[in-house]
Amino acid sequence: MKRIILMFLRSFFWLPYYLFKVFQLSNVEKYDTETRYAFLHYLAPIANRRGRVTIECHGLENLPDKTGYVMFPNHQGLFDALAFLETHERPLVTVMKKEVANIFLLRNIIQMLQAEIIDREDIRQSMQVIMNMTRRVKNGENFIIFAEGTRSRRGNEIQEFKGGSFKSAMNARCPIVPVALIDSYKAFDTNSIRKVTVQIHYLKPLYYEDYKGMKSVDIAALVHDRIQDTIRQFAPEYAGEQSSAS
Repeated sequence: MKRIILMFLRSFFWLPYYLFKVFQLSNVEKYDTETRYAFLHYLAPIANRRGRVTIECHGLENLPDKTGYVMFPNHQGLFDALAFLETHERPLVTVMKKEVANIFLLRNIIQMLQAEIIDREDIRQSMQVIMNMTRRVKNGENFIIFAEGTRSRRGNEIQEFKGGSFKSAMNARCPIVPVALIDSYKAFDTNSIRKVTVQIHYLKPLYYEDYKGMKSVDIAALVHDRIQDTIRQFAPEYAGEQSSAS
């Protein structure tokens, strides 16, 4: 919370303009996807710098050349989306839980991204979201899904990935891109304003030919393990283990 307040305070003179643009661009009938996303992509690094957060981005070359893929990152906290908005140049869509759908300003960003809102307690509604995502990915949109279902709250330790989260990608037969987030939790979830570096690693994608015939739980385990291996390779707390292994 302290860092969010810092971001607002250090943007004080520009804040009315930023808010005006967000509210303005929430009109999805007037502004196209590229225009709406371009502003968020422009605004994210400004907010991050003013919040004393540096993003180290790796593996952009791993993103598929064509649009219509689903990214599956580990989920560390509220800052995760800003790491994507700064580094991912093409428009993306998020899947968000209904509990955040009416939060001030966030609801406007949800509208700008045309995010899918999921009610995890309503199976029928969740299935509809999967169907919507399948259709939209086939039409060339890129999605982010947090397969853990909720943020880890254990720093760089990740939870089990839920197989059901992969159904839409499997139905669309689209590329699946694992993404490893490291130290993202330190930005908003530690109540600190110390300088922090967040790492985001876009890993090599799984194409349909790589996972066809696999069960969703097996795909989930494979993506989980690739992300966990990357975290253990690059997270600061595992540096000693890497040195010992070498």
